[in-house]
Amino acid sequence: MSTYKISKSLVDKLVFPESGQVFYRDKELKGFAVRVTSGGSRAFILEKRINKKLKRITLGRYPEITVEMARKEAQKYLGEIATGIDPISKRQQAQAESMTLWQVWQNYRQVKSYLKDNTYVQYEMYLNGELKDWKQKRLVDITKDMVATRHSKLLKSHSPSYANTAMRILSAIYKFAKDHYEDNQGFSLFPHNPVERLSQLKAWAKEPRRQNIIKPKQLALWHEALQDMKFNASAESHHVAADYMMFLLLTGLRKNEGAKLKWSNVDLDEQTIHIPDTKNNEPLTLPLSDVLIAILNYRSVHRINDYVFCSQGTEYLAYPEKPLAYLVKASGIKFTFHDLRRTFITVAESLDISTYAIKRLVNHKSGSDVTEGYIINTHARLKEPMQRITNFFKEHCNINLEDYVPR
Repeated sequence: MSTYKISKSLVDKLVFPESGQVFYRDKELKGFAVRVTSGGSRAFILEKRINKKLKRITLGRYPEITVEMARKEAQKYLGEIATGIDPISKRQQAQAESMTLWQVWQNYRQVKSYLKDNTYVQYEMYLNGELKDWKQKRLVDITKDMVATRHSKLLKSHSPSYANTAMRILSAIYKFAKDHYEDNQGFSLFPHNPVERLSQLKAWAKEPRRQNIIKPKQLALWHEALQDMKFNASAESHHVAADYMMFLLLTGLRKNEGAKLKWSNVDLDEQTIHIPDTKNNEPLTLPLSDVLIAILNYRSVHRINDYVFCSQGTEYLAYPEKPLAYLVKASGIKFTFHDLRRTFITVAESLDISTYAIKRLVNHKSGSDVTEGYIINTHARLKEPMQRITNFFKEHCNINLEDYVPR
């Protein structure tokens, strides 16, 4: 292997290869070399065995650093290696320690690009809100005591759910950093998660589970106000939203699962709908009851685009909050979109429909239930319980199928 006296005059004369890269190694300082690439780059490197593995350290590009500067840098690294220090790990640690919470979040978004848009929106709402003053802090500077103090402060100004969510988001970013950033030996550069202090102190706030539903005795009044909104409200969005909310009540679908339903995922011949994009990422196919079929036939007459619950401005019913507020005021019954899902599940349970069937209807994961893994609930088997649930609402809401005959 040829060696050279690496000097400025030598480096200036080096010819770039037509392809790949070529190394010119120094005859005086073992391991010191110049790497020349076909792309027109000249860089100083140091090659040395560290922990029995040959490692290559890039010292800098020429002419950004001189030969003398590169040689001194190589000697410094050789001195560290001689005393048992791994300069590559040291450099990686220094780079990691300089990263801010916001920088790690940006990497998180890039690596986890498969997450739903709402997830990113929620994370940034907290990072630009109650955690805003920590965005430019180095991740290593956020301590366990800081986390405990901030959580306690949030509990005084916000709900337990809000305070816990802010800390869960912070914890998720730290878990990502722990798994994603490693040194050259595979050890995490962020081994500690300060949010663990809340578990150590048992400081997580108890979050009371919401129990609100539309009670059976309220359903007739609720449906009467719904129909009045559908046929008498002046806003077109209210007309569409009335069918949309009835559809959510009779399917148990989540807000966006219903709002983004496309005609391409409706099969009136098979009497099913398909939801490809769900919260738990498991596609869902549901059977249709008689009222659901009637609603879809009615909506097909008013079809203007690919969405069942369409909107002139946003294609689908993306902002149904105004119709919701209108109906709450008109009926005098306070409810949310998720309360419609909760009402569906409560009614299903009251009809003694099997837990397994209910889980399939609302697309809940089976968890650790081994028995459930052996039960195959096809949409054909789910049709009977779906119709039973609809029959309950037909009776208590006084639903008339003629209301869905196109006019």
